[in-house]
Amino acid sequence: MEKSEMKDFTPIVHNEENILEVNGLKKYFPIKGGFFNTVVGQVKAIDGISFHIKRGTTMGLVGESGCGKTTTGRAILRLGGEKTAGQVLFNGREVYDIPKNEMNEMRTKMQIIFQDPFSSLSPRLPVGEIIGEAVKEHKLVPMNEYEEYIDKIMDECGLQPFHKGRYPHEFSGGQRQRICIARALALNPEFVVCDEPVSALDVSIQAQVINLLEDLQEKFKLTYLFISHDLSVVEHISDTVGVMYLGNIVEFGDTKDLFANPLHPYTKALFSAIPIPDPEAKMSRIILEGSIPSPANPPSGCKFHTRCKECMKICKNKVPEKKDMGNGHIVYCHLYDDVKGAE
Repeated sequence: MEKSEMKDFTPIVHNEENILEVNGLKKYFPIKGGFFNTVVGQVKAIDGISFHIKRGTTMGLVGESGCGKTTTGRAILRLGGEKTAGQVLFNGREVYDIPKNEMNEMRTKMQIIFQDPFSSLSPRLPVGEIIGEAVKEHKLVPMNEYEEYIDKIMDECGLQPFHKGRYPHEFSGGQRQRICIARALALNPEFVVCDEPVSALDVSIQAQVINLLEDLQEKFKLTYLFISHDLSVVEHISDTVGVMYLGNIVEFGDTKDLFANPLHPYTKALFSAIPIPDPEAKMSRIILEGSIPSPANPPSGCKFHTRCKECMKICKNKVPEKKDMGNGHIVYCHLYDDVKGAE
């Protein structure tokens, strides 16, 4: 790893309004090769991202496939090994400094809903056991209240008590996703990573699941990190949005502000692909040329410069710095280097 990549980040001070604060987070995966199976390179899945999520709100995380969205969600939850660098503060506490015995308790407060409900549910367990397995493990309720508790959670997620004895293959895709939501909700979490929870569902079922997530958020004061490639869904459910490209966040801001006034060329290209429900409306689609560079060998300077039509000489050599455009709208782009008020 290069020395410049290992430089210390500036620690942040916890803000009580935020349930999650990510600062300079990096997650690299080693590439091994040769006769002795030595490390010959690094896949820079997450390459120094920073953002925060306020309690009771939803942050959307969008970007092309392979940009690092899912890895970000898993790294926040400390799934998949140690981080490479940076901070992940949950309620002001560094997640990666929590001892293993305390981390087991912390996991009840941080949950995840996976993209594919079928593969994330054990085919050998009935639904009641799938939802209640972790409840028993963490001893969240007395055993004499266990059955009643599971019935209540299932009812909150639109499932019936007689479903407890059935197996995942007996349910539709939408029902299976409700089971996954119930499994996460059963642990009484504060923060939930929703990793493309509706991408495998029909459009009509997507709306039902999104409405369920919103109702549960309001009732149980949940906070979501909503990972998706469906921009229309993200616009509907999110309070803030982060746009990710090749391991970096290139733009972040309030949802209404970001969708009304996208600044980064990559964000503009993404948003230009959103379908308009008007047959007479003319779409001005921005077509990106080329494919995403390899995260094992990213371009120098701004990583997007190889596909950007507004690329300048500085973009090829210098990494763009954070620019605050007002109202919490952050962009990393050299086009705004001379904007007044930008940091």
